[in-house]
Amino acid sequence: MPTDRDVATLSAQAAQLLTVGFFDQFLSDTLKKLLDRGVAGVVLFARNVDTPEQVAELIHSIKTYAGRPLFVGLDQEGGLVQRLKTGFTRIPPMRALGALENEQLAEEMGRLIGRELRAIGVDVNYAPVLDIDTNPLNPIIGNRSLSRDPEVVARLGVALGRGLEAEGVASCGKHFPGHGDTEQDSHQELPRLPHAIERLEAVELVPFRAWAQSGLASIMTAHVIFEPLDADYPATMSRRVLHGILRERLGYDGLIITDDIEMKAIADHYGYDEAAIRGVNAGVDNFLCCHTADVAHRVIETIVEAVGTGRIGPDRLDDANRRVREF
Repeated sequence: MPTDRDVATLSAQAAQLLTVGFFDQFLSDTLKKLLDRGVAGVVLFARNVDTPEQVAELIHSIKTYAGRPLFVGLDQEGGLVQRLKTGFTRIPPMRALGALENEQLAEEMGRLIGRELRAIGVDVNYAPVLDIDTNPLNPIIGNRSLSRDPEVVARLGVALGRGLEAEGVASCGKHFPGHGDTEQDSHQELPRLPHAIERLEAVELVPFRAWAQSGLASIMTAHVIFEPLDADYPATMSRRVLHGILRERLGYDGLIITDDIEMKAIADHYGYDEAAIRGVNAGVDNFLCCHTADVAHRVIETIVEAVGTGRIGPDRLDDANRRVREF
């Protein structure tokens, strides 16, 4: 049913479902407009950062301008995926950490990363990778994964997440329900896998179940189609996957964040409007929109219109907003 909420209220609620990127090393007018709309978070990339002092000043200026609770996040996994390098500890690829199979060391690694991020004002690290390294032809996961063994990934991934959160930085396990067995990069293509729930239970879901049971802060979705579960839509847009498996089967109660919706797996196959509407209805609480301000504004408007016409229920919007506030 359409809602009777005014457009300004709906717009603010819709904006809370977004974390946005930008292209400068300073607080730009482009970012200010999105902060004015009420986006929940800002994501930083290598293009935004230089020295620790510059990053700290940038984050301070963003939060001061916003004048409200707002989280700043980035990918500080280690190895090739480490946004902050100059002046920060260089973290080895997770495969090297996983080879040691040492939970205490994994937690200490999380604490180390967390201390450095917290010192400059970062609130969330989009890590660790919980994908299983099952496919040597995988072009995007590889040594970002802790192990080929699901139990090792579960133990060390949870330990690293605990370490981050012990230092005041939210962790984010990714990419649900698993990107490790693909031979395509969802930045460029839409991967499809034939894995049924029985295979997922035995392999891909093992670390995510442990993550859910540990009560860690957030999980990131994969832009991957699991054909026996939903032949038409990737996990990011599938209620069967996000609500049915993550919420109901695994009992996860934290924040569900998408991988970047500007990746070609989404943009080239579904478009932003359908991704936003289906994503919210599937159970997404926060969309990463990492590059283009126009896309971020469009997603906000799409959600507003969809709630107004009844394509998104106001209760689902309220639930997503509640999870963002709790996060």
